[in-house]
Amino acid sequence: MIEQDRQIADVIAKERPRLRNFIRRRVPNDADVEDLLQDVFFQLVQAYRLLTPIDFVTGWLFRVARNRITDLFRKKRPAAFSDEMVEGEDGELLDIGDMLPSPEAGPEALYFRNVLLDELDVALGELPVEQREVFVAHEMEGRSFKELSAESGVSVNTLLSRKRYAVLHLRERLQLVSEEFQEK
Repeated sequence: MIEQDRQIADVIAKERPRLRNFIRRRVPNDADVEDLLQDVFFQLVQAYRLLTPIDFVTGWLFRVARNRITDLFRKKRPAAFSDEMVEGEDGELLDIGDMLPSPEAGPEALYFRNVLLDELDVALGELPVEQREVFVAHEMEGRSFKELSAESGVSVNTLLSRKRYAVLHLRERLQLVSEEFQEK
């Protein structure tokens, strides 16, 4: 058991800086970065304790980190969502939070805001996996198409096309919800 603890400590000491940088490039909130890092190392300890064979520990750690990052962005997190920027018709960058009704505008506006955020979550779930992954990686994680292309082996043009279809679906889906509320 002591040998196993030493091996775990060695892996953590060696991989912590690289893994933290990997997560930090994808997650804007420092508290989330530390939580994810701790969760990845917790998973490592569990795997060792359960005697789960891990052939390539570094690759395994980064795969677990990538999965935890994806899980983080799948959660309903309005605060993080409001940090995202969208380009308006005049080319000006708009904060997504500014496009939603203000929570302080009363109970109806707060309800409408929550409905829109829920519908966005549902609409993301309706997308084909490839479109959803590109949209989340580019819009929510802030990753570049060039980086995504290098990582996945898929051309930048294909990734752009997938994101375009995702945006069209999301826009259409949210427009329907918005129109329903305007009729009432």
